[in-house]
Amino acid sequence: MLTSFIIKLFVKDNSSRASTPELRHKYAVVAGFTGIVANILLSLSKLIISLMSGSLAIISDAFNNISDAGANIVSMIGFRMSSKHEDKKHPLGHGRTEYVSALIIDMMIILVGANLLRSAVNKIITPQPVRSGTVVIIILGMSVVVKLWMFFFYRKIGKIINSPSVSATALDSLSDVASTSMVLLCTILSDKTNLNLDGWTGLIVSGFIVFTGIKATKETIELLIGSSPEPELVSEIYDFIKKYPDIAGVHDLMVHDYGPSKKIITLHAEVSDERDLHHAHDVVDRLERDMEEKFECIATIHLDPITVNDAEIDKMRQFAQLCAKSVNDSFTIHDFRMKENDGTFTLIFDLCIPSDCKLEDNDAAELVAKQISAQNPKCRSVIRAEHPFI
Repeated sequence: MLTSFIIKLFVKDNSSRASTPELRHKYAVVAGFTGIVANILLSLSKLIISLMSGSLAIISDAFNNISDAGANIVSMIGFRMSSKHEDKKHPLGHGRTEYVSALIIDMMIILVGANLLRSAVNKIITPQPVRSGTVVIIILGMSVVVKLWMFFFYRKIGKIINSPSVSATALDSLSDVASTSMVLLCTILSDKTNLNLDGWTGLIVSGFIVFTGIKATKETIELLIGSSPEPELVSEIYDFIKKYPDIAGVHDLMVHDYGPSKKIITLHAEVSDERDLHHAHDVVDRLERDMEEKFECIATIHLDPITVNDAEIDKMRQFAQLCAKSVNDSFTIHDFRMKENDGTFTLIFDLCIPSDCKLEDNDAAELVAKQISAQNPKCRSVIRAEHPFI
């Protein structure tokens, strides 16, 4: 209820999915300002009760909220920069700036956690008395409730604008729920049992903060380096293309990520060589437009004419595929062509080798060629080895 109210109040053109960089920026500003206000209020209240109780664990939790507020500021700056329009130096936009800001946030989380970890170790070595009370317990309990709401708040906006940084902030809020709950529990136990658990609690909380930061850093770096697209997206693309009867097959699918709102999808589409060239071009051109509308991307499709409905060529294609799989069951072939001259056959195709295959490309192609010649001495092969991009 509160999340929907805030979105409707500040984003007039609200919907279940943000379709433009400007609209994504509006959602990001709402998320950022909400996080800044909530985290500053939480950190101030925890700093006050930490002074009352002398608890390092509560101080650690307070500084964690301060770092969250700083992360919100960096995230807003990142969104502002990523929403800039294309220019001559950046023809594909500035979407990856959002990933850079996410990396800065992740490093901030790790630094805060490391400093608190050192303080926790010192507190364990030289323990100091901790005072508790009803006010301390109430404020910590309220903090858990607020952070739990922020998790659902960020998760919803993260889905609407498809933002890894906002989704990461949602997970960070959930980790804050766990860490503050730990502080609350140990505060109650210390009050009831007179056990000094403050240093150990601070150690757990700070360790949790460092772990969260390292995990988020790894995920962000993978986005910057270039990781494989989500399997769900790949399946959705293939299922979408299957609706086009003129497309006989698809290979060399690539998804280029230039930010959450800028993706380029390239692929090779196989079309029967019996089709008129203009008709085949129209089919591919229509598929490009439909994919751009469906997946909100730039689609570029290479046309590959192939021979279909030819029993001899189909037989040889299956023969070459079986020979490839006899070398390695994960090998596949495509772009198959065949030339016949005086009773000998030249099989021309691309051999797709998994990225984790230990064979060198040339060695794999040579093994498949030898297998083909061994099985049928009348056949020779021209094989181009390549790796999948998904």
